[in-house]
This record gives sequence, C-alpha cells and structure tokens, in this order.
Amino acid sequence: MPEWIEAFLRSISLLIIIFVIAKFIGKRQLSQLTAFEFMIGIIIAVIAAELTLGGVSFVSGFVGLSVWFLIPFLITWLALKSKAIHDFVRGKGTVFIKDGKIMEDNLKKESFTSDDLLQRLRSKNIFQAADVEFAVLEPDGEINVLPKRENQPITPKDVAATVAPIKEPQTVIMDGDIMKEPLATAGLSVNWLHTELEKQGVTIENVYLGQVDNFGQLTLDLFDDKLQVPSPQEKPALLATLKKCQADMEMFALSTENQEAKQMYTKNSQKLQTAIDKMEPLLKS
Repeated sequence: MPEWIEAFLRSISLLIIIFVIAKFIGKRQLSQLTAFEFMIGIIIAVIAAELTLGGVSFVSGFVGLSVWFLIPFLITWLALKSKAIHDFVRGKGTVFIKDGKIMEDNLKKESFTSDDLLQRLRSKNIFQAADVEFAVLEPDGEINVLPKRENQPITPKDVAATVAPIKEPQTVIMDGDIMKEPLATAGLSVNWLHTELEKQGVTIENVYLGQVDNFGQLTLDLFDDKLQVPSPQEKPALLATLKKCQADMEMFALSTENQEAKQMYTKNSQKLQTAIDKMEPLLKS
C-alpha cells in the first residue's frame, strides 16, 4: 500500500477515535480541566500524531491510546460515585477570604501572593479586599467572590419591586426564512408574522433575525444595518389602552345623573386603576 494512502487511512481512523473520546470526556472547557486531565489530553494528542505518521505500529499505538483513555475515564467515573475520590482527583476549593479576613496561610499554600489575589479580585470588579465577605479558589483555578451585603447590587427583590417574568425568546425569522416550529411554540401564526412585518414596513427577505418575547413583541435585526426598525409598542399600547378605559369610566361616572350607574362606573374605575398599578411595572419593563 502506498505510504500516503496508509497515512490517510490512519488519519481518518484516528479522527473518528479522537472524536469518540472527546464525546466521552464531556463539554468542560479547557480552563475547567485539572492539570492531570490537561496532561492526559496532551499525551493522547502525541500518541495520535505518532500513529498518524507511522512512528509506531497501529496496534501498539491503539493499545497505548486505549490505556491513556480508559484508566482516566474509570477514575472520573469513580469520582462521580465517591466524594473522597472526587476530592483526591479534582481537588477541593481553597478559601482565600472568610468573613472579610484574608487567609494568608491558604495563599501561601496555593503559591498566591497578595498581588495575585488583588489582580483576581479586580477581574471581578472588586478593588478592595475589605469589600469581600467570602472568596474561594476553585479546583479549576477560578476565584469566586461573594461581596459583602452592602456592596452587592440592589435587585428588584431587595426593593420589593414587581418585574415581568423572563422566558426564552423564540427565533421566528433567521436569514430571511420563517421558522415555523418556534412560531408555533410561541402560539403565533405565519399570518400574524406577516401582519407585524407590514406594520413595521419590512419584508421578510430583509430580516436577518427576528425574535418574539413572551409578551408577543417582535424585534427585528435587518441585513441593512443603516435601516432603523421601530421599537416594539405592544406593551406601551396596552398600558395606554388600560389608562384610557379607566379615564373613560371616571368621565362616565361624572357625567351621569343615575346614582346606580355612577356607583358602578366609580367602582369599576377603581378596580381598573388597581389593576393598572400592578401591571404598570411589567408593561414598562
């Protein structure tokens, strides 16, 4: 067999094998691998290169490749079953700051200087160690930080504010094509989509990406970046309609002389105003 054909067949075979190995390893990013896992990856790559170029026999290389894959895979499987093995293989987090106090001994244990710590904190937008309640060095080398309570951003929950729930937007247009399945998932039709496009004066061919949120608002990104698309108006329009209805009821209550009708309009106006007060934060978000 010609040498180039053998190299080609070896490469195809190894490509399939390495792909299968990568699928078994999982989806962890390179920065999340331990030093041991990173070393195994390098050795597997070296063996694959030797096999491709014919540096070793295919059988011997395949045996070596299997050993370097199966044993670490077995260790990883055991680590999933036992916390002790998991901690031994992947390591445990090291606390660098606890209750606002820097743990100097732990820094020395992990070969970290104070400058290293401050640099990592700055990457988390924290410029004073005194602002940190808790910080831990994870086994993958990442530092996770919990700021002190007074230094944490205010959330709607902190101020008892009501916000609209967020659901996954549905992509209904992609590269000028209508995506019927996401459109149906959103409970909308193709006719509705064409109507919304007509309102905004846009043709389907000009739309690069179109998405619908859980309020039924359609947002568009066009191929021509110079064209401006108006912002969705469904929520502002609904709020304006509710306020108009409430104002109409108040006017009807003032204009009628029938006491029973006046009471009915006043009562319903107050109910609608209560509903508006609850919905306004959601419709303005």
